[in-house]
Amino acid sequence: MMPVPDADPEFRVPEPLESHGPARIIAMCNQKGGVGKTTTALNLAASLGEAKQKILLLDFDPQGNAGSGLGVRDAEKSIYEVLSGELPVEDILHTEIVENVDFLPGNRNLAAMDAELANEENKNYLLKDVLEKIEKNYDYIFIDCPPSLGTLTINALTASDSVLIPIQCEYYALEGVSKLLESMAMVQSNLNPDLEVFGVVMTMFDSRTTLSKQVVEEVSNYFGNKMFKTLIPRNIKIAEAPSHGLPISMYARISKGSLAYVKL
Repeated sequence: MMPVPDADPEFRVPEPLESHGPARIIAMCNQKGGVGKTTTALNLAASLGEAKQKILLLDFDPQGNAGSGLGVRDAEKSIYEVLSGELPVEDILHTEIVENVDFLPGNRNLAAMDAELANEENKNYLLKDVLEKIEKNYDYIFIDCPPSLGTLTINALTASDSVLIPIQCEYYALEGVSKLLESMAMVQSNLNPDLEVFGVVMTMFDSRTTLSKQVVEEVSNYFGNKMFKTLIPRNIKIAEAPSHGLPISMYARISKGSLAYVKL
């Protein structure tokens, strides 16, 4: 980790948090793409890791963007091989890739899961069965879900305690969120009665625009106290970091984006 310059009065290292036993499993979900879902999963994991929490980040998106953001590109083996019974989870686990953060990669093979599992009786419980074996090793498990509501996302919701919904501060911000909430209700009724909305985090906030402020107000009216007060800014450093295979705290530690994820 880079040293923290004493000259910056704003930046603070995440304070150590107490471990709380078996992992809290949180799915990062939004049916709409490009809302900062992967960015939030990656950088929140890194910030909590720095706060001495033990984190598992699972890339459950066939695009594998979370892996790229950690410098793990085009993984040959992924969570797909674990779900299909070809490999034990230990064989694909990248340990301590960032301080206190373990990583389970995804890859394009995941795109075939919908078709391959169509007739499987317990297809919605595959991920839950995997995570139950390792959750005791972590404080938080973050599942970066694909921007769709197919078998992968249903598996993630079935395995999770709660859902964190990133929403960008742009037009049609709530587009697709109602369908996500409908899917959550279906999972609650049939697969996971304890599933809840953990919170909503606003991303790509630009304090200079009226639009961003209006969207924050609209989402706040819709979700009430489920919306986090911390707003993730539209920040060039956040956008650049994945191309370097680093979370924002390692790429541009003294930046508005890094500070925002520490606060979150």
